[in-house]
Amino acid sequence: MAQLSPIGINAVQDIAQRHGFSFDAVQSMLTSVINGNGSMAQFSHYEFGGSGQWMQGGMTMIGDMFNNYLKGRVDNLCAELARLCANQPGLFVEVAAQPNWWGPDLKFPNTSGGQNGMRYAWFAQARRLAIESNGQVVVYDTLDHNIGGVSQQQSGGYSVTFSSQYGYVDLSRLPVITINGLAPLAPAPAPVYAPAPVYAPSYNNQNAYAPVNNATSSSVDGDIFASIEKLAALQSRGILSEQEYASKKADLLSRL
Repeated sequence: MAQLSPIGINAVQDIAQRHGFSFDAVQSMLTSVINGNGSMAQFSHYEFGGSGQWMQGGMTMIGDMFNNYLKGRVDNLCAELARLCANQPGLFVEVAAQPNWWGPDLKFPNTSGGQNGMRYAWFAQARRLAIESNGQVVVYDTLDHNIGGVSQQQSGGYSVTFSSQYGYVDLSRLPVITINGLAPLAPAPAPVYAPAPVYAPSYNNQNAYAPVNNATSSSVDGDIFASIEKLAALQSRGILSEQEYASKKADLLSRL
């Protein structure tokens, strides 16, 4: 297993600065050039227009196929990296092989690294991002994000942030596949409470509303009889004729 030596790190930093690409992007392209024996490269990085291919001699294809300016930059970068591989020994150092910290189901990350006690690995073909922090390994589904950029985060959450063709990648919105190799526990379903029973009023008891109805009926009856007494007094004083009195009395009695 190989990783960049101090010489390789300095070379990548210098090339990245001169060509206007990030360290991560240049390191990714260097790996692709080495895998192509210095004469070709198959790469996938959003800074290079997505997936593409380079062949020594001027044949370069990028995902952003009509961006000739970017195509020229990628071609120049690959050509310099090819010369670097041919002329600069000691770019990498061998380290003892260790079990993959992200688990046995994922192999050959497109990019990996670590900062401040946290490490990450992105697997483009499998659409997975593995992050280890505080002894916990979380594997995310990256959906259609083409993760490429990695930068230092000043505060909150993980110590690095990731970016893709959509910009900043919000890890909280990515589905979690495993935590320490196990599927995350599904949240407990919310309790479902049966609605309180609603009882229809019973009309079997005819006396249920008797007090209210009786009181109302007595009040109405009393008003009618009081009115009849007033009419009788008016008739006895000659204010109402006997015919008028009889007519109004009959009208009031009909309301009982």
